[in-house]
Amino acid sequence: MDPALVSLIAASLAFVGTHFAMSHPLRGPMVRALGEKGFAGVYSLVSLAAFAWMILAFRAMPRRGLPLWNGSGTAIWIVASLVSIVALALFIGSLRGNPALPGAVVHPEGAQAHAGGVFRVTRHPMMWGFALWALAHVLVAPTARTLVLAGAIAFLALVGAHLQDGKKEVLMGEGWRDWEAKTSYWPRLAALPGIGLGLWATTLVLWAAITWAHIPLAYVPAGLWRWFG
Repeated sequence: MDPALVSLIAASLAFVGTHFAMSHPLRGPMVRALGEKGFAGVYSLVSLAAFAWMILAFRAMPRRGLPLWNGSGTAIWIVASLVSIVALALFIGSLRGNPALPGAVVHPEGAQAHAGGVFRVTRHPMMWGFALWALAHVLVAPTARTLVLAGAIAFLALVGAHLQDGKKEVLMGEGWRDWEAKTSYWPRLAALPGIGLGLWATTLVLWAAITWAHIPLAYVPAGLWRWFG
C-alpha cells in the first residue's frame, strides 16, 4: 500500500479515535484530573494536532488518483453544489440556539420548547452539515485520499451525534428527552424550505465566497465558479 495513503489512514483513525475516546470513556477521568478548563484545553490541542496531521497527510498524496467514477460531469457537480449549499445552511443555522453545543442547558419548557429554524430539519444540524460537506466532496472527487478524509469526517459527525444523544440524556435528563421528542436525528428534507429566507440568503452569499476561495486554496474551481469563473 502507498505509504502516503497509510499515513492518511493512520491520521484519520487518530482524529476520529481521539475524539471518541476523549468525548466518552476518557472524559470523566480527564475532567477529574485536569478540571473542565484543563480538559477543554487538552481536548482542543489533541484534536487540532490530529486534524493537522490528517490535512498534511491528505496534501502529501497525489492530487489525481484513479477515481471510482467520473466526478467531472456537469450533473454531478450541480448535485454536489446543492448538497454543499444545504450543508452550509445547516451549519450556519446550528450556531444559534443549539442545545447540543458545549455549556448549553435544555429545559422542557425553556428556549427549546419549540423546534424552529434548522432544528425543524434535525437536532444535529452542525453534524449533518459536516457529513453533507463530506458527501459533496466525495461526489466530485471519488479518489482514495478524498474517500478516507471525507469518510472520517462523516463517520465522526454522524456516529458522534448518535452517541451524543445518549450522553445528553444522562447529563440533561428530561430536558434532552423532551428535545428529542420534538426533533429528529435523521434530516427531514421537507422542512428545509421553512428554515428562513434570511438564513438562505446568508448561506448563498457565504457559499459564493467560500467556493470562490476554493480556487486559490485548493486550485479547483467549485460551485458557480466552475462555469462562470
